[in-house]
This record gives sequence, C-alpha cells and structure tokens, in this order.
Amino acid sequence: MNTYFRPLPRSGGPRPKEALDLAGGPLWFTEAMALRRDGPPELIPAKAIPEDMRNRLSAPRAPIAGMDMGRVTLMGILNVTPDSFSDGGRYLDPEAAVTQARRMAAAGAGLIDVGGESTRPGAETVPVDEEIRRVAGPIAAIAGELDVPISIDTRKAPVAEAALDAGAALVNDVAGFTYDAALAPLCADRQVPVCVMHAQGDPQTMQVAPRYDDVRLDVYDFLSERVDALVAQGIARDQILVDPGIGFGKTLDHNLALLRDIALFHGLGCPILLGASRKKFIGTISGAGTADTRVAGSVSVALHGATQGVQVIRVHDVNETRQALALWQAIEWGYENGA
Repeated sequence: MNTYFRPLPRSGGPRPKEALDLAGGPLWFTEAMALRRDGPPELIPAKAIPEDMRNRLSAPRAPIAGMDMGRVTLMGILNVTPDSFSDGGRYLDPEAAVTQARRMAAAGAGLIDVGGESTRPGAETVPVDEEIRRVAGPIAAIAGELDVPISIDTRKAPVAEAALDAGAALVNDVAGFTYDAALAPLCADRQVPVCVMHAQGDPQTMQVAPRYDDVRLDVYDFLSERVDALVAQGIARDQILVDPGIGFGKTLDHNLALLRDIALFHGLGCPILLGASRKKFIGTISGAGTADTRVAGSVSVALHGATQGVQVIRVHDVNETRQALALWQAIEWGYENGA
C-alpha cells in the first residue's frame, strides 16, 4: 500500500538546520504527514521521508514560459465566452478582451489564461471552429502588445494549435489530456509547457453526485498517472503544472479536503496551479450569493494556497489578490524581500 507525504510548510524564521526547502521556494518544512489508504495519518520528521520523495518535495522547480516557479505567479482569467459562470459575455468582444488583459497585466498578472469554452457545471461543448474564432484574435492582439505569457484553456488540439500559432505559450487542459488524444503530441512537438488538471466527469455531468475513496489520494494518483503519460509522450516533467481541479466533480467537502492538504501535490515534482476563484463553494460557506461578490473569499483561498507553496494561482481579481499577497509576504519576510 502506497504512502503519501504531505509536507507541513513554514515560512520566516527561525529556521532549524534540518529544515528542507519546499519546492526550492521561500517556504520550508521539518515535518510531514504520512497518509495511507489503510490507516490513520502519521506525523513524521522530514528526514524519515524516503530520499527520492524528499528530493521531489524540496527540489527547485524550473521556470515555465519564462515564469519563476520559486515565487507565486498570478494567472489572470480571461474568458472570451458568452456563458462562463462569473464573467460570461463581458469579454466576448475582442477589443474588450484586450482591454481586460491590459488591466490584469498592469495589476500584476504574470500569466493571462484565455478560454473560449465555458467549463462551468452544465456547460455545452463548443464547436472547434467557434472556439478558435473566439480565442485566436484576442491572443494575437495580446501577444503583440503585452510582455506577459498567455495560456490557452482548451481540451482540443486544433484550438491549442491555433492559439499557439497566435502567440500562446502554455496549454491548460481541464480534462487532463484525456479528451483529445492529439493534444499531448501537439504540445510535445511544439515543446510548450502544459497544465494537467483533474476533473471527475465532464462539465455536463461532473457535479452529479461525485464520489471518491479518498479525494486527496485519488486526485494525486490521477495526476501522477497523467504526468507519467505526458512525460512518455515527450513533455518534460519540469514543464508540467498540476491542478487538483477545485470544483470540477467535487463536493464542498472534497474541495476543502484538497485545499487543506494541497501541499501533498508537491510530491509530484511539478509546480502546482490552484484555481478556486469565485467558485460556488466560496459562496456556500461565506453566504456570498453571486460570483462577483465572492472576491474576499477568493482572496482568502489564494492566500491559503500561497502559504502551502502553490506556485500559480488562477484568479479573476488580480489587483486584490496581489495586494493581499504583497502584505503577507512583507509580514513574513520583510518589505524588501517579500514585496
């Protein structure tokens, strides 16, 4: 039976001599939770973790699309769709999309994530030609104007190819590269980094009574298998981001379990992406009914991710999240080092 290791991150000082860096970033750990499917969790010293896993947990992450994975990067969400759950229709016009990209870059986004197909629960599949029509123009315009890498949020190889031709630098697949068999080979051939996400089911079915034996370990195993599959197809492990897929085929309790133990996913040896911005569970817990009133709750979740060593945080509200991160980092490490 496998044992999984969830480091317990700390920041600031004093730092014990035996502490290990967490993914080569500013956080460190001296203890971990050993998790097993057939027994209770066990608190262990970091030195008791097997050497190969210690190395995975502590090794620096390579830059991705020019981004430093030793610090938190904010991925600004740009949905060029009529039906996304939070901002559907606002940026469907290409000029509005480019204006919003400018705003997010000026506010501190280190990556712009452009999507032309809504993946909210119940969303319909968008035809390939229509998805390309929505994303290619805005990506080309943004890439021609802003010095910020762009990711294409798609499940489909033809859409990804058109987006890469237009100037995108990363492919973000919410289906974990299981929807279109041609997508991973395309990314390998173009030598572009990718993000692989976990989802149970597709947008039309994913919230229909999702079940897991242990959501943390089931998602970990899925992502581990997908990373290995992508590596086998020619994509370097150090160019793969992993995303546990908050809200994609998960109940509120599943989401909270994944957030609580998100540091577990450092064991995959890849940078972690967290996308929870404005999602329904935030409204359920906080009482904020509409998506655009969930900013404070979204910032809270983003800060939690940062305290657990998450490298990329996908957000609608770039400026608010950047401010919160800047203050947290300044408090932890001092203004000069943190902000």
